[in-house]
Amino acid sequence: VELPESRGRRPDERKRDEAAAITARLSPGLVIALDERGRSQASDAFAARIAEARDAGTASASFVIGGADGLADEIRDAAGLTLAFGALTIPHQLVRVLVLEQLYRTMTILTGHPYHRA
Repeated sequence: VELPESRGRRPDERKRDEAAAITARLSPGLVIALDERGRSQASDAFAARIAEARDAGTASASFVIGGADGLADEIRDAAGLTLAFGALTIPHQLVRVLVLEQLYRTMTILTGHPYHRA
């Protein structure tokens, strides 16, 4: 789901507006915030976290990518996991590709497929 950018004049207004829109669209389940202030994780550790949620009966996962001003504190605080793909600024379109690749890698790790070279 792609949400429209806030029309707020200041960054804090935009983040507040975007947080409200994001919160309204989140499904119950694991929320994974992608934010430069998150922690970097190895693919094995990420796969283990996804497996933990799956095994606990979590029905869905939502990956949240913030707007140009980043994510509001309340979104990061509500997330079950806050990840960073490094300190570099990465365009939203590329973050989506990185998330999909990591989900693919997670599935290969969890199924024991030789794609992942540990």
